[in-house]
Amino acid sequence: MKATINDVAKQAGVSIKTVSRVINNETSVRQLTREKVQLAVDELNYQPNLSARNLAGAKSFSVAYIYDNPNAYYIIDMQEGILSACKKQGFELLIHPCDAKNENITEEVVNMVKHARIAGLILTPPLSEMPEFVKSLVDLDVKVVRIMSGDVAPDELSPCVMVNDREAAQTITQHLIDLGHKDIAFIAGDAKHMSTIERYKGYRKALKASNIDFNKSLIIEGDYSFDSGVSGAKQLMSTEGNNTRPTAIFSCNDEIAAGALFAARLMNISIPEQLSIVGFENSPFSRQTWPKLTTADQPNGQIAEDAANLLLSQVRKQKNQVTISQYVPKLIVRDSSAQCN
Repeated sequence: MKATINDVAKQAGVSIKTVSRVINNETSVRQLTREKVQLAVDELNYQPNLSARNLAGAKSFSVAYIYDNPNAYYIIDMQEGILSACKKQGFELLIHPCDAKNENITEEVVNMVKHARIAGLILTPPLSEMPEFVKSLVDLDVKVVRIMSGDVAPDELSPCVMVNDREAAQTITQHLIDLGHKDIAFIAGDAKHMSTIERYKGYRKALKASNIDFNKSLIIEGDYSFDSGVSGAKQLMSTEGNNTRPTAIFSCNDEIAAGALFAARLMNISIPEQLSIVGFENSPFSRQTWPKLTTADQPNGQIAEDAANLLLSQVRKQKNQVTISQYVPKLIVRDSSAQCN
């Protein structure tokens, strides 16, 4: 039979109310008592009924991850990171995919929050970059944490976890420059995503720092997809017209880079001997291609766990801060980039 809260209280030699306080991470419990209760919980494999707990009192023990992102690897990493933090602190996670372009998106999420009695929300791009949408949620008196691209929070609407895409993009572009490349193309992700804007700024900054002339014909608009990489690379490497053919391509993420590599193979262009291709994020795409992709390691799982811990500290009223960790994705050099011939 499943252990009950009564069983835990009896084994730990404390009251049911004390067990409840420990499970809810309340600060009024002495450390020794907390350890005794936790030991009993572990030994009995006690699992609190979080749904019943939500219904029994006014306090909610559920948080939600709201997202609109076509990248399955990114979503899985985010879910796992958030779940890790929730399990440690006794919270349930509701996962809610949605369409950020839907004109009724605010009404949809507001109704979900009210119906599901959500205590807090974690938002990733592009939802985290929609200030009016965020404000509508904050006005519900629900805690919100945003994961965003940049080095500082853009406002004080809610706490943020920032990812410094600009610095990382500058580093990866400089890597190509150090290999002797000057004609470096850029295949963009979704134009409205701050990650695309920040990565583009880092690319431009690296070119300027090395006195390399900017060539607009080497910039390809796209989205964060494999097909975008395929079409972008074909356009860049076409022999038609008088456009400069690049010796290297900076792809805004690994999925785009994988598509660019696929297109290069179709055009009998050898990688990296004739063309270097780099990605961004260090997703499984970067390790599933041949050759494996040079990329920037973005630890999405850890970013998500930090965001969840920040959210839960807000829900428990333990902290009130705008920004925690600023992540700078780190360059990982693999086989898809080489010296320019």
